[in-house]
Amino acid sequence: MDLCTDTFADLSGRLGFTCADAGGLVEFRSPLGLANWTLPVLEATIVLGAVLTLGYAIIRLRRHGDPTNLVLWLGATAYLFVIEPPLYFPGAFGIADHVDTMFAHNLFGVEFLWGRLPLYIVAIYPTMATIAYEIVRMLGVFGRYGTVIGAICVGFVHHLFYEIFDHLGPQLRWWEWATDNPLNQPMFTSVPMGSVVVFATLWPVSLAFCVRWSVGKPTDEGRRFTAGELGYRTVAVGLLASLGTFLLPLPATVIGLAGDTARGLVYAAELAVIVVIGVLVLARQWVRIRREPADPHRYTDNPVRWYAAGYLLVFAVLWITALPDYLGAVDGVTETGDPIGSLWYAALCFVAATACVLAVFTIPSGRRPASVSDRRGDRHVQGQST
Repeated sequence: MDLCTDTFADLSGRLGFTCADAGGLVEFRSPLGLANWTLPVLEATIVLGAVLTLGYAIIRLRRHGDPTNLVLWLGATAYLFVIEPPLYFPGAFGIADHVDTMFAHNLFGVEFLWGRLPLYIVAIYPTMATIAYEIVRMLGVFGRYGTVIGAICVGFVHHLFYEIFDHLGPQLRWWEWATDNPLNQPMFTSVPMGSVVVFATLWPVSLAFCVRWSVGKPTDEGRRFTAGELGYRTVAVGLLASLGTFLLPLPATVIGLAGDTARGLVYAAELAVIVVIGVLVLARQWVRIRREPADPHRYTDNPVRWYAAGYLLVFAVLWITALPDYLGAVDGVTETGDPIGSLWYAALCFVAATACVLAVFTIPSGRRPASVSDRRGDRHVQGQST
C-alpha cells in the first residue's frame, strides 16, 4: 500500500480493482476471474509468442551458431527492466517530482510487482521485437541496405503490429492511461502520441540497430562469440537501446517545450519519415527478391511467419467483437465508460502488417539448411530455419 500513489489508485479504480487487490511480488489468478474474456486471450497469445520465439532463438544458436535471435530476445527483455520499473514506482526511484504514474495495467492471470507488471507485458517486448526484426531479416533488407535502414524498417514493422494492439487496449480495459499526465500529451484518440511514436516505433529502431551492429552483422561475417561475450553484449544491447529511446525522440522533447501541439507535430514528422522509408524499402526489396532465383542461403524463420499470421487472426477477432461498442461510442467513450482508439489507423496498420506477412510467405527460399558459415559478403542474410 505504501507504493500506491493517488494516480495509480484512481486508474486502478477505473479498471475495477484497488491497490489492496493488486497482490505481491508475484500473483496468480484464474482466467475466469479476470475483468473480461479478452484478457486471458491476449495473455495466452502474447506469452505463446514469447515461448515460440525464445525456443527458435535457442535452436538457431545450437544448430547454426547464430546468437542473433537470442540476443534480440534477451536484449528486449533487458530493455523492459530498464524502462518499466521507474514508470511503475517513480517514488522508489526518486523521480516522483518529475514523473507521475503514466498508466495502470489491469489484473491478468500472472502478475508481478504488486499488480504493475503483467506477465504478458514481459512477453510482449521480445515477441514484438522478434516479429519485426525477423520480417525485415527474411526480406534481406539488412544485407541490401545496411544496418541503419534495416533498423528503421524494423521500427516501421513493429509499429504496424503494435498499433493494432495499442488502439484496442483501453476500450477492452487492458490498461488505463493517465490522460492528465503532461507526459501523455498530446493524445491520438485514446493513445498518447508518445506511445505511438516512441514505444511503438523508435525503441525498436534503437534495439534493432544495437543487435545488428553488435551481434547480427559480425555473425553473418563468420564471427563466433563466447558465452561471456554474448552475455555482456546482451546487457549492452538493453542499455544502449534505452539510451537510443532517449536520443531518438529528443527533437520532439525539446521542441515540445513550446507546447503539446508542437510536440505532436514533431512526433508525427518523425513517424512519417520512418513510414516512408519502411514502405519504400520493404516494397522494393520484396519485388527485387522475388525476381531472384531461389537462394539456398536465404534466411527463413517459419515460427515467426506462422505466429505473425496467427497474431493478426486473433486481433481481427478481438477487433470484430469490439466493433459494436466502438460504433456505439459517444464522444470517444463507450456506454461502459471506456475510451476508444482509432479504428481507421488500426485498420491501416492491419492491412500493412498483413502485407508484410504475405511478403515473407511469397519470397523464393532455398532447400537446404545453411549456417552462418556463408562468406559471400553481405548480399544475403544467412541461414534457414528448420
